[in-house]
Amino acid sequence: MTSVPVISIDGPTASGKGTIAQRVANALKFHYLDSGSLYRLVAWKALQGSGSDADESRLISIAEGLAPEFLDGRIRLDGNEVKDAIRTESVSRLASKIAVHVGVRQALLDLQRSQRRPPGLVADGRDMGTIVFPDACLKIYLTASLPARAARRYKQLMEKGFPATIDALSQDQVECEIRTRDERDSQRETAPLKPANDAYLIDSSELGPDEVVALVLDWSRDILKQSS
Repeated sequence: MTSVPVISIDGPTASGKGTIAQRVANALKFHYLDSGSLYRLVAWKALQGSGSDADESRLISIAEGLAPEFLDGRIRLDGNEVKDAIRTESVSRLASKIAVHVGVRQALLDLQRSQRRPPGLVADGRDMGTIVFPDACLKIYLTASLPARAARRYKQLMEKGFPATIDALSQDQVECEIRTRDERDSQRETAPLKPANDAYLIDSSELGPDEVVALVLDWSRDILKQSS
């Protein structure tokens, strides 16, 4: 392990990993990386410009030129505040498709690893513990049942205030969307979604965020104490 510790939290869509990772990072006063936002940013930029959003060479070019700013829970890109804009269903769907491209993943790899700086990093995503930070001192794989994740995602969309999206999607349709993303993420050839061999597995179907955060913090502090 390098001198800068990393805690990786991986898991499928709507498993709650972003919320947990942010809270753990805050508690430990570590930096936080939402790796999924990088793919969403590529998708958002692809949808803004002209040309096909499926053109891999264009997507790689966007990824290579990405220079986001993550400040106080906000995300800025090219001078725009985009945190809510990259959470729409159209961006989410395209981001999941983009993630299968080897060239895009490679282009974003150095950007993700550059976020590893003192005093430490909590990184959430789908391949943080398997590919991006294989030497993470603590690896978590957070999941939940499909119905639980669909309910969370639907509630999140409601709270974010995307009326057009809500009008078009029932909770059953959200569940179908999540199932499709799970299949795409777990079956892709490059960096498929799966737990690292040494990951702690947490099923949060019946657990609240406070309970999950407490578990992760207990493990984190034990491991950090041992390595200090």
